Amino acid sequence: MALCAIDLNSLLSYMVFGENTMNGNNMLEGRTGPVTQSRDAIKTLLAYVGRSADPMPSDVTLDNGRMVLVLSNKKDAYYTVTSAKCSCPAAAYHRGPCKHQRKYFPQAEAKKPVANDPVKPTGKWPGGMNGPVEA
Repeated sequence: MALCAIDLNSLLSYMVFGENTMNGNNMLEGRTGPVTQSRDAIKTLLAYVGRSADPMPSDVTLDNGRMVLVLSNKKDAYYTVTSAKCSCPAAAYHRGPCKHQRKYFPQAEAKKPVANDPVKPTGKWPGGMNGPVEA
């Protein structure tokens, strides 16, 4: 199939989620997870959308900001990042969002409730001392 005969959504679905997804469905819903992309795949994508691939960008935003392709530190691959998942190794081994998700999809920080009773005692011993001291 010629590259120009494929619509952009199908091309992105193929590149991001593998060869068995050329059905034109939304690439972010109903999938098991994102797939890390090679530099060559990103060069092909950039050529298709008419962006320059020289120098290679550090990130490529797709689908109106719902997905970002982020260049790895070794500069050999691009991680696929969404607000829910990331294809980087850290996302597979750690709980919670990885550094790519925190950078490109910041979440509101949950504030810790302030306790009315502090853990540290506020009372003093007679004479303004903090406790018995042996001389």
